[in-house]
Amino acid sequence: MSDYTQIVADGLPLLSALPVEHLFDMRVDLEPVQFIPTPVGTRMTFVTTGGAVDGPRLRGVLRPGGGDWVTLGADGIGRADVRATIATHDGVLIHLEARGVIAVPSDGLARLADGEALPFAQTYVRTTPRFETSDERYEWLTGVTAVAYNALLPDRVDYRVYRVL
Repeated sequence: MSDYTQIVADGLPLLSALPVEHLFDMRVDLEPVQFIPTPVGTRMTFVTTGGAVDGPRLRGVLRPGGGDWVTLGADGIGRADVRATIATHDGVLIHLEARGVIAVPSDGLARLADGEALPFAQTYVRTTPRFETSDERYEWLTGVTAVAYNALLPDRVDYRVYRVL
C-alpha cells in the first residue's frame, strides 16, 4: 500500500456521496449563441441578458453583460468558462466565475436551436462556481467550494448550486 493510500485509509472515510448544502438556484438568460470556428474547436459565445438568483443562502438578480464562453472540442465535450455579476436583494455585488464540462447528445445543439429544452437525464452539464466579494455579509462565499448541475434551454441555463461541506 502506498504512503498516500495509507494516509487516506487512516484518516478519511470513503464516501459514496459528498455532503452538500443547497445555496441557491440561478436562471441565466442568454442572447442567441454566436458560433465561431477556430483551430482549437468551435467557440460558442453566450451573452448574459439577466437572470435570477433564489435560494436559502442567496437571493438577487444577474446583471446583464456577463457571458458563457464554451469551447466545443473534437471529442464532443464543451468546456465552459462563465463570468457574471450577481446583485443581491440587499444591494451587494458578487463576482461569479464558473468552469465546467458540457456533454449533450449528438443532436443536442440542433434541438436547442429548434427551441427544445434538453432533459437533465440526457445531458451532463456540471460546473464549479467561485465567488468574490469583500462585503462582510457575503464574504463567506469567497471560501466556499461549490458545485452545480445545470439544465440547458434554448435561451437560458439553469443552475442548482451547492456548497461542499
